[in-house]
Amino acid sequence: MLTVTRDMILPTTITGSYPRPLWFDRSLEGRSFKTALGDSLFREQYFDAVASIIAEQEAAGLDIVTDGDSRFDLSVGGKSWFFYPIERLCGVCGHRDTSKGWMSRHGLRPGKILWEVQEAYQPGIVKEKLSRGPLEYAALWQVAQRMTDRPVKFGTICAPSMASMLWNEHYVDDKAMILDLCDILNEELRDVAAAGCPLIQVEEPPHHMRAQQPETTDADLEFLTEAFNRQLTGVNCEIWVHTCWGNPNQQRVHWKVPSYERALPHLLQLNCDVLTIECASSDGQDLHLFKNIKTDKKIAIGVVNHCNTTVEPAEHVAALIRKALEYIPKEQLIISTDCGFGREGLSRRIAFYKCVALVEGTNIVRRELGLPEARVRAADAKLWFAGRETSGR
Repeated sequence: MLTVTRDMILPTTITGSYPRPLWFDRSLEGRSFKTALGDSLFREQYFDAVASIIAEQEAAGLDIVTDGDSRFDLSVGGKSWFFYPIERLCGVCGHRDTSKGWMSRHGLRPGKILWEVQEAYQPGIVKEKLSRGPLEYAALWQVAQRMTDRPVKFGTICAPSMASMLWNEHYVDDKAMILDLCDILNEELRDVAAAGCPLIQVEEPPHHMRAQQPETTDADLEFLTEAFNRQLTGVNCEIWVHTCWGNPNQQRVHWKVPSYERALPHLLQLNCDVLTIECASSDGQDLHLFKNIKTDKKIAIGVVNHCNTTVEPAEHVAALIRKALEYIPKEQLIISTDCGFGREGLSRRIAFYKCVALVEGTNIVRRELGLPEARVRAADAKLWFAGRETSGR
């Protein structure tokens, strides 16, 4: 049941991650979040970083904000997206280099950036039955939400994708391991919702990536749907599901952007209120797939690209939104980013102005539809020049 976005028309947000401020140089380094808050330097830097990141999203005019995934350490290629939860699971011990399989499938070899990124992802070894450790998602969300009156969306990797960075030496097969991971994540997400979180985003069901592999069967995709939905049982808040075509250090996993066509019917079976799809990188090549689809889900489209450093013009963003409106009713359309902005590949300045472009482009379409516009404080000349005038410069 929709809650936060039920009555919003063309609400704006970002996927989640945001570049760290340069002065935020402390890390969790495997500690639990609450333990790290006993470290005065980490506590001050973390709180200030989250406050800064939220303030920038508010200045850009976003309707729904995130904490920038500030819990993630500054690690190679976004490794922490996988390893924040993996490092806090009971039953994982040590690591193993299994990245060569992924590399060979994509034709990678030493001397390529994706080889270097993937080489840094050393899967954890599952030695015994997995159980829940100090993920502390509710506490992470609470820190962020107290800093703003806007809804804070909390995001996390899903259990099936997390399993791709685990080496199974305990379970009879990987499916059994995935189901245990789903139960662990379900407990955690229930607690986040119970704490009052209005929107939880569960990220990257493997459907669309797996659908690109000829050996993947419909039964495989059906199992992934069953497993994904198992995570969401009894999670009482608005649920978003994020999909994209990858974000390893702001690189494309596929140079030619693939299609969601095979996976989309399965993705629409996920128990969520909002499904996000990557569109900016492909100029909305798959939007036509929604022409004959009837769904009560809202669809969030990415209108700015996380894989390049060029800030999209507002009119370019507006054109993509208009294209989406040919197939998706305005009441069901949400405006977002293709993926998170990460911590390595984009600067904070570029990420900020991509947010501004996202909102200004949406405002163009809102004007055309007779809808109220969001205020973009970053574009207010009076605010920019007031400081200079009072300082005498």
